[in-house]
Amino acid sequence: MSKSTLTCLATALIAAWGAGPVFAGDYLQVEPGVDLYYEDHGTGLPIVLVPGWTFTTEVFEHQIEAFAKTHRVITFDPRSHGRSTVTMEGNNYVTQGADLAKLLDHLGVEKPVLVGWSFGCLATWEFVKTRSTDAASAHMCIDLSPTPMTGQEGDWTEGSIADISGLYDGVQSAKGHRDVVHWYADEVMIEQDYTPELARWIEDQSTQSPPWVAAAYWAAGNFSNYLVTAKEIDAKLPSSFVVAEHWADKAKPYLAKHTPNSDVHVFGGHMMFWEYPDRFNRILAGFVSQIE
Repeated sequence: MSKSTLTCLATALIAAWGAGPVFAGDYLQVEPGVDLYYEDHGTGLPIVLVPGWTFTTEVFEHQIEAFAKTHRVITFDPRSHGRSTVTMEGNNYVTQGADLAKLLDHLGVEKPVLVGWSFGCLATWEFVKTRSTDAASAHMCIDLSPTPMTGQEGDWTEGSIADISGLYDGVQSAKGHRDVVHWYADEVMIEQDYTPELARWIEDQSTQSPPWVAAAYWAAGNFSNYLVTAKEIDAKLPSSFVVAEHWADKAKPYLAKHTPNSDVHVFGGHMMFWEYPDRFNRILAGFVSQIE
């Protein structure tokens, strides 16, 4: 095949697929021996999607498809998640926030729209805490309280201290980890029938992290407290929370008290952005349009 033919073929492919790459996975060494898998799709205002506890870029498949046509969409597997290096060190959300900062510095990203899901919000809040609200254009948290565990009656938390410690005990073995994810996905994350195929996809993502990693992140997440940072974001940036229906009765008054300027949207289960992508994507598109 001649050089001119190859050039014409490449031009045709670019025209067919648009400016953004079809697949844009790569690795960044965030410290010696620790490589972070990330994806960087499209061009325009950057939207950064951070997955939750032990999950991967795969959960955002519907958001990447929708938003990479018009925006730069960045997501990653946090350390010890998915395709990133499993490491003994740094399996907490302070380090995950620092890794996020290194990734965005590496990619030359300034003032992104930060979107965290579940414990991924802890990484985005940590990023803002260390870099300041000036480092972001807006912040969306999908279904997590800034105070996952307080012991105070009426607070929006991940559950009672007994519930949280019970799940921590459950993830101490490979079977226990898979059983916990299976139960949580079926009861809390997904409203549709939890078919064997769906279970395999969800559980295979989570269990790429060994049980000891899952336990470390579970403990680190529940002992986190980013209420001060969430309040600062609420005061200075466009801010939004998307909340699952099952705990809206606690979440809505909690957010009205602590983050009164933030938009609050309630629907679906814990993974509503994946299960109901059209509805979620309309909310995210409207949110992003406020700053464009």
